[in-house]
Amino acid sequence: MDAQRLKENFARVAEQGDAVALFFYSDLFVGNPQLRDMFPIGMAGQRDKLLRALGLIVSRVDDLPELVPFLQQLGRDHRKFGILAEHYPHVGASLIRTLRYFSGSAWTPELEADWGAAYGLVAQVMQEAADDDSRTSPPWWEARVVAVERRRFDLAVLRVEPDRPLPYLPGQSVAVEVPARLRQWRFYSMANAPRPDNTLDFHVRLVDGGAVSSVMVRTLQPGDRMRLGAPIGTLVLDESSPRDVLLVAGSTGLAPIKAILEQIAQRAARPPAVQLFFGARTRDALYDLEDLRKLAAELPWLTVVPAVSDEAPPRPGFIDVRPSLDGSLARVASANPPPEDSDIEYGALPAVLARRGSWAGHDAYVCGPAAMVANTVDELVRLGVDRARIRQETFVDTQR
Repeated sequence: MDAQRLKENFARVAEQGDAVALFFYSDLFVGNPQLRDMFPIGMAGQRDKLLRALGLIVSRVDDLPELVPFLQQLGRDHRKFGILAEHYPHVGASLIRTLRYFSGSAWTPELEADWGAAYGLVAQVMQEAADDDSRTSPPWWEARVVAVERRRFDLAVLRVEPDRPLPYLPGQSVAVEVPARLRQWRFYSMANAPRPDNTLDFHVRLVDGGAVSSVMVRTLQPGDRMRLGAPIGTLVLDESSPRDVLLVAGSTGLAPIKAILEQIAQRAARPPAVQLFFGARTRDALYDLEDLRKLAAELPWLTVVPAVSDEAPPRPGFIDVRPSLDGSLARVASANPPPEDSDIEYGALPAVLARRGSWAGHDAYVCGPAAMVANTVDELVRLGVDRARIRQETFVDTQR
């Protein structure tokens, strides 16, 4: 198998964009109509995820220590779709026909042999991982919503109870399916370390156009049901490290960070010094700040630093004038921050981190919007943090 030849061929094919995935799924479903029910009714999002997954696999095809764990996790996670060993050859045949079609005159017998060998490896690793997992775990967990707290119009904190223990590491995520959106799985991180009662907390923010998040934020009630997939993800605590810890969370990226914080708090020995930076665009979007402040008051080794990026600091002595209900202008509370907000920093998280220290010698854990994570990681490296000591989520979502 010529890895470079595969990479070059896939790069040319991927230039055709959405047409590649559209051809693949059309070919797959025409020849195997029984597979259509495994996928959501709307396939636009699924087509995007197919190309991302293929791109990642091809990019690592000559790096088995990196590729194999990813494929194993993919195989375990795909069990929730009902995928069986007999389905893999059909998928492989459609993939080869798709690549042949979009390669045109560049397609050769050698290239077909390369792709056949590569797909054979992928299928073998995924099937073996799924088979091993089936001996100890179900393909999914049934769960019941036990509490719903709507913190904002666009954000809810849900507590759910699986029908059996769901083993996971703090910082990991599970795919969630709700009955109103069948076969549309979305990944959410648990916001707590494992508990004796097995309940899980999820922080769910309404995504613009999000079919699943709209249901979870606006309509779920205690007693409603959902399904949970197998835990996935690499944003997990290095328990062997003696270093102090830096936790950086943007918006609902706080969920896995809070789970890691709980894990640290459960250590028998005194935990290392931990600084948690929690950022949002506005003060109102710091939806879990009250609870974080309570934790900081209870845990002497924990410092919580809230940060707001899209609001300017209040000007001392400024009086806010706003329209009242009858349309007249009314003088309202001074814009001086209340005492409990005096700890809020203003600016994007990377800039706030730069103001607060160098962070060399720390283990860093970062989660939040993709751009924020990328900028924060770059800034931490600039500030002296070893990139190998920075952990962020690396799994590729192929199910949403």
